[in-house]
Amino acid sequence: MQPELTEAKQARVRRLYKRQLEGLSSTALVYDHAEKEQVSIQTAWRDWADVKKIVDEDWKADRENMLARLQHMRTKLFNQALKKGQLQTASQVLDSIGRVIGESVETVNIQAPELKISIEDKGD
Repeated sequence: MQPELTEAKQARVRRLYKRQLEGLSSTALVYDHAEKEQVSIQTAWRDWADVKKIVDEDWKADRENMLARLQHMRTKLFNQALKKGQLQTASQVLDSIGRVIGESVETVNIQAPELKISIEDKGD
């Protein structure tokens, strides 16, 4: 937490930080926060600005680990999809993993053999 915040404000900001995952818009969160904490709308918006700073700090700290975590989740999802016979989901997960490692559609298309079929008139 930021040291310049008073203890009461820190507590308010922590409560608002916890509530941000409830799926409400930022405006709805701020208005609800103002009502629950009995503070002005301007104070609630300042609290929201502090929450956004904390979220940015969290994101910067987690960003380095995010790729490994996402790849682990993709691998787990792929295995679960195969077990349940959800081949379309498994295929989509493999495509996603391929994009991460640099396998693009263009690369696959360039490397794939080209098959040309032509039908000629049967002329007797």
